[in-house]
Amino acid sequence: MAEQTARADIHSQDVGKPDAAVVRDALGVGVAVGLSGFAFGVTSAGSGLTLLQTCALSLLVFTGASQFALVGALAAGGSPFTAAAGAFFLGVRNAFYGLRLSQLLALPRAVRPLAAQWVIDETTAVALAQPNRRSVRIGFTVTGLTLYVLWNLTTLLGAVGARAIGDTGAWGLDAAGPAVFLALLAPMLKTTTERAVAGAAVVLGLGLLPVLPAGVPVLVAALAAPAVLWAEGRRRGAGPVARAADDVPYEQGEDR
Repeated sequence: MAEQTARADIHSQDVGKPDAAVVRDALGVGVAVGLSGFAFGVTSAGSGLTLLQTCALSLLVFTGASQFALVGALAAGGSPFTAAAGAFFLGVRNAFYGLRLSQLLALPRAVRPLAAQWVIDETTAVALAQPNRRSVRIGFTVTGLTLYVLWNLTTLLGAVGARAIGDTGAWGLDAAGPAVFLALLAPMLKTTTERAVAGAAVVLGLGLLPVLPAGVPVLVAALAAPAVLWAEGRRRGAGPVARAADDVPYEQGEDR
């Protein structure tokens, strides 16, 4: 019986998404989000960073939210240390992505430092949506490669042509990355608890946006998960206690 179960598990791992479909989806995400590098290049140049500094951020940091947080803080008059600290703490989330992806990808040790550079929101979302390890590796690699090349190219073009492009808000380029990520995340929210966590995170993030420094609301929004899970545990625990209280015998004439 155990042998049959193992064979069934292996067989289920072999049945997955066609490689062409995985590549198509990964390319779609990489291209859509990669184009928003224009917005970063323009924003970075407008905040006073040089062309070399702007391109170095995309090449070495390569996490859009942290990059925008850094240049946004600098543009608002913040100190370089404060801006860098905010960007760093915002990028810490990628370390948690890496813990999960390391199990799914199971890459050789020599490749892991290179793959770590591509552990971001979009590659994680694409990888988690795949049914087996082969699809996970294809999705992660194609998304990471496409996004890295295109993001750095459009960063360069945006920084060079900052004056010609003008206001990036009018183009909507700064919304491309979050929009694609939300589109990938939404179908994965299948349970009531998952939807509650997502909703609470949105409320925390948007509600604290006007009062906290750039990047901090996103970190605070992460508290939605433990808060909702705690409330869910209390709700489930209250049920048996309440039913047990109803079953306790009481003396005749005593108020129940």
